[in-house]
Amino acid sequence: MPYKDLLLSLANYPDTTPQAAVDHAIDFAGAIGAKLSAIACEIRIAVPGSLIAPAFLNVPAMAEAEAKKGREQAEAALAAFEKAAQNKGVFEERILGRCLAPELPGLLVEYARLRDLTIVPAEANDFADQPNAEALIFDSGRPVLVLPREPRKSFALNTVTVAWDFSRPAARAVGDALPLLTRAKRVHIVTVTNEKRIDTKRSGPELAKHLARHGVDVILEAVDAAGRSIGEALEAATRVHDSDLLVMGAYGHSRLREFVLGGATRSMVTQPPLPVLLSH
Repeated sequence: MPYKDLLLSLANYPDTTPQAAVDHAIDFAGAIGAKLSAIACEIRIAVPGSLIAPAFLNVPAMAEAEAKKGREQAEAALAAFEKAAQNKGVFEERILGRCLAPELPGLLVEYARLRDLTIVPAEANDFADQPNAEALIFDSGRPVLVLPREPRKSFALNTVTVAWDFSRPAARAVGDALPLLTRAKRVHIVTVTNEKRIDTKRSGPELAKHLARHGVDVILEAVDAAGRSIGEALEAATRVHDSDLLVMGAYGHSRLREFVLGGATRSMVTQPPLPVLLSH
């Protein structure tokens, strides 16, 4: 079944999603014939009643001023999205949420569970954390497309690289990406060798036969890690292919509401070199 109903998560406080990433998401929706909605959240700031502050600081007023700033930025981000999406004929709806900052990942997950796919541009921060993307990947039950903050080119679904290691997450990712693979002009199936054990040597050819039954002709490749991490090897392969999209399974688990990511997953979520479709 093709993707028809997409959701874009817009960051708006303290930093906003760059317009280049928004345009990339809109181009993606247009390339696959889907409609796109966007969600931004007015972040409320809780002020503990027991907070002790100097007499000259009006903490509640400061919190209200920051909340007002966040609300205005969210409304502006949604308005700019709607205008750009309307121009490309992919606009569906705009959603303005309201929540405390720690509640935002859960709110996004609730909306994502009722969409075909959710798009999340990478966020800028000093710690390389991506709490919204990680929550969506591991809790929504739906595929997630992570975008670079500053995409290097406009989106076109010409070449797709699929990371394949015969694992459950990889199989899930291939299944979730099938509507895109059938639209792509070229599909490379890449298995990184000499980095971790892969239980079978037959899975690549069998995957190729399976995809051929869906009308997808693929190129099978084994790439030697050669001392690199899986993430580095995959990134190099996408550069060689001049790929528009990387498809891969997401590895990780949640622990005490924090997500522990696998190495390749972390590198692609925190600093995606190109659009990356992840499934868990």
